This record gives sequence, structure tokens and C-alpha cells, in this order.
Amino acid sequence: MVALAWFAISCGSREKTATRNDRLDSIAREYVNLGLSIGQFDGDFVDAYYGPDSLRPAKADTLQFPKDAFLRKAAALKTALTAFKTGTGQDTLARRAQWLTAQLTAFERRIHLFSGTVVPFDSESKDLFDAVAPTHDEKHFQDLIAKLDRLLPGKGPIPERYQKLASHFLIPQNKIDTVFRTAIAEARKRTLAHYVLPAGEDFKLEYVHDKPWSGYNWYKGNYKSVIQINVSQPIYIERAIDLACHEGYPGHHVYNALLEKNLFRDKGWTEISLYPLFSPQSLIAEGSANYGISMAFPGNEQREFCKNVLIPLAGLDTAMTDAYFEALTIRSALNYARNEVARGLLDRGMSDQEAQRWLTDYCLLPEKGASDYLRFIRKYRSYVINYNYGQDIIKNYIESQGGTAAEPDKRWKLFEVLLSNENEAGDLLKK
Repeated sequence: MVALAWFAISCGSREKTATRNDRLDSIAREYVNLGLSIGQFDGDFVDAYYGPDSLRPAKADTLQFPKDAFLRKAAALKTALTAFKTGTGQDTLARRAQWLTAQLTAFERRIHLFSGTVVPFDSESKDLFDAVAPTHDEKHFQDLIAKLDRLLPGKGPIPERYQKLASHFLIPQNKIDTVFRTAIAEARKRTLAHYVLPAGEDFKLEYVHDKPWSGYNWYKGNYKSVIQINVSQPIYIERAIDLACHEGYPGHHVYNALLEKNLFRDKGWTEISLYPLFSPQSLIAEGSANYGISMAFPGNEQREFCKNVLIPLAGLDTAMTDAYFEALTIRSALNYARNEVARGLLDRGMSDQEAQRWLTDYCLLPEKGASDYLRFIRKYRSYVINYNYGQDIIKNYIESQGGTAAEPDKRWKLFEVLLSNENEAGDLLKK
């Protein structure tokens, strides 16, 4: 009798768990349908979708954005998810529910933004990306810029001297394809030394013009990507490796392929088949893609690969490589100035002229790069924090778990686990 009673309890528990799984899966399908419905009006909302066609909504029968209906649906789904977040004993269900809730909060903020309702920069980034980036005053960047004075050849304004040094490493247009394909092949080789990627994973490389970004990965599902490089902007030698890693290996392409394989294909988690651009998922995506550069090319290996392989391949002189890469180290610390420009433009009435000055004086962008970045801010707003603060969140998390440069195998393993699961900034900041 005891055995029969235990069997009955066990079966009841399994049925209850199955029922809860089914209910959460149903919510996940509604989440996907809502995201795709929003995407019918907001062309930037859906970055990728590779789920079933049955979840695609019918063509919208109105040109008017149904703001209130979308907000009601998002709120209803968040309410339904509260039953899974606490007291269930099912950690997987609770984590999925928490992740979906954060994504839906981003849906709500983006719906308001698309309708013309704005909030302060930090409130926007918290709702969209689950993070608020630190602030820095102008003196912080002035002090960093001053460190370049002793590194850069010549006399005069530091931005001009930096651009003169960088001009020695500008990839000629007729060498861009060769250099990029070589950089991507090397980044892929280094990634495959640590990861077994899904069979058939591949990418197509395209060159495009007149975009506000320098590179983009369009994930197509079935472990395939289209990687686009914007050749309207000047492309310097280090950017070949930066973009090879960021857009490809172990960056966006690997991240999306691992999520598709481990969560969508193996576990049947439908929600992951939709990638909403303005969501906490993007902070993980952009932060990990930037951190992936130092994963694949740790220490001085990016400089050495450029010096020994890419610079000669581009037909450039290697003589000033060491000075250039020293300057790049300081320049990377200046990336937070981009956030202050975005804050200034969106919150404080900063003029385009003043924004251009910050981008040239502190971000050391050439005139064309600064103009394009202003376009980027106008279009993507607080998304800018995902690159610098997102990278720092990923870096601090991986290293706090023991994934330091001294233990590369552990670092790669921790990074793989991160890329293979639903995470948001709040998860990583708690660790």
C-alpha cells in the first residue's frame, strides 16, 4: 500500500509539473506572437525569428499602431508569469518566467517609445536592457585623453595626432574582403578549438553602404547568419578582428547558434526563437560579443596577429604597430563617452555640434564616424550602453567565477554556459 501511495503521489507530481510546463510553453508562444505582431508596425523590433510559422500573426488589418492593445497583452502575460516566479520549486520554470517578464517589460517600454512617449535615458535603459550604466563627467575623459599625449607622435591637438597615426592602418578598399575573410577564419579556428558548434553552422559575408553601424549580424536560423560590413566608414586594421569576433566567432553567430541548438531545438523553448532587439537579451548579446574579442585574442594576440598577418596582407607598414595598439588600449576606455553623448542628446538638450565635438575629441572618431554615430544614437537611443557596460558586466561575471586569463579553459567553458542560457544583466550582477 505504501508503494502504491508513493506511486500515486509521484505520478500526480509529474502530471502537475507537466501541466505547469505546458502552461509556461503556452505563455511563451503568446509572447512570440505578441513580439511578431509589434514587429509588423515597428520595423526595428524583431532582430531575428526562426520559430514556427504558425506563430506568425495574420497581416495587420490597420495602419494605426494598436498601442493600448499591445500594452494590455504584455501586462496580461506578465501577470500570468507571476505564478511561476516564486514558490513553485521548479527552478527552470522560475528562471524562464523571470526572463520572459524582463523581456515583456522591454516590450512595454518599446511600445511607449514607438508611440512617442519617452522617459529619462537611465529609466529607458533599465526597462529595455535591465541595466543602468555608470556616468562620467567630462574631466574623466579629459584625463584619459591626456595619457595619449606621450604616446602619439608629433605635436598639436590629440585627436588630430591620433587620426594621423590611425591613417597608417586604414585598410585599402581593395583589401577589405581578403583581410576580413582571413580575420574571420582565424576567429572561427580559435573558437572551434574550444567549442563544438552545431553541424552545418555557417555564415554569408556581405559588404553594404551608408549604414549607421560598422557591422551587423542577421541571424537566419538553422545555424546560419548573414554578416554585413559597412564599407562606407573607414575601416582600420584592428576592426577586422573586432568585427570578426563580435559579429561571428565567438560573438553573435555563436551566441545565436548555441541558443537555437540548446534551448529551442533540444528543450523546445519557443520564446528563444524570437530575438527582440530592444530587450535585455541585447545587453548579453552585445556585451558577450565585445568580450569575445579578448576571449579569442587574449593579451597581445590581437596586436601580434595584425602585425604578422593582417597588416602585411593589407599592404600596410607595420613600423608603428606597437604605438598604435597602445593608443587603442586607452581609446577603449574612452568608449563610455558614447553613453554621455547619448545621455546629452536624449536628456539634456546637447546640440549636434557639441555631440560631434565629444565624439571627435573623446571617442577619437573621424568626422564620418562621428556623423554616423550621431545617426546611430538617434535610431537606437540607450542601446549604446550594451557595448561598453554590457562588456564590463560580462567580463566581471566571468572573472568573478574564476574565468581569468590564467585559466583559459575555464573561461571558455563559463562563456559557453553563458551563451547557452537565458540571462539578463540582473542575473549576472547578483553573482
